[in-house]
Amino acid sequence: MKTNINFRQVSEIKICYKPKVKAENRYRITCSQDAYNLLIKEAFDPNTIEYKEYVKLIALNRDSQVMGITTISEGGINSSVVDIRLILQIALLTHSSAIILAHNHPTGQLLPSIQDDMLTKQVKDAAKIMDITLHDHLIVSSDNYYSYTDDGKL
Repeated sequence: MKTNINFRQVSEIKICYKPKVKAENRYRITCSQDAYNLLIKEAFDPNTIEYKEYVKLIALNRDSQVMGITTISEGGINSSVVDIRLILQIALLTHSSAIILAHNHPTGQLLPSIQDDMLTKQVKDAAKIMDITLHDHLIVSSDNYYSYTDDGKL
């Protein structure tokens, strides 16, 4: 029995990534302070950093040059839902070799919660399967930050 399938009803998948910065001009992250400076300047809005939680992702190439920054999720006052598949999707679409995860605590408290620790482990383990390194997970406030790497927890 022959089945009539209308292929016009099948969605086409298109993948697009267009870097805006030439390779020689990309910002390079060599330490947690570099990542924090970039996040505060480019990713977190000073008017909302103490309002609600945001989770950001920095995508890096092999030379630790920034391929891009994106928002993974926006949450409430004390939490934000993170879909690890979105993190990996962005890393894969940008051909990233490494990533840096970052989020703010609107209270300004920089110490990681148990949920922060669990998320860090989940992202690290999932990224490792795809041969992507989680370089760091930063918890940021408007004037300071906590680094999992600097604290030896990553």
